[in-house]
Amino acid sequence: QVQLVESGGGLVQPGESLRLSCAASGFTFSSLDLSWYRQAPGKERELVATIASTGGWTNYADFVKGRATISRDNAKNTVYLQMNSLKPEDTAVYYCKAVWYGVRSAWGQGTQVTVSS
Repeated sequence: QVQLVESGGGLVQPGESLRLSCAASGFTFSSLDLSWYRQAPGKERELVATIASTGGWTNYADFVKGRATISRDNAKNTVYLQMNSLKPEDTAVYYCKAVWYGVRSAWGQGTQVTVSS
């Protein structure tokens, strides 16, 4: 079973940057499609960014395009989400999700990101 552990969240001021990390174990990391989601209080969980197992394809939600970069380090079994120019509306719990065999998936426990002055 894939296990995911997120880190890197915290309290930042508007305009600042954060890099979230998600360490995976329990499966061949290079075979995992990986995504970041977020969920703000009272809202549905929404997709932020995805990176394919090959690393050659990425996709971003419109609300982070130009401000976020998803990347992976297969040697470290870790996926990252670099977020710049953070806004108060980016405040949410950020979750890492792994998909393998096209249908099986696992979630991390989440890391809180708070953007406030």
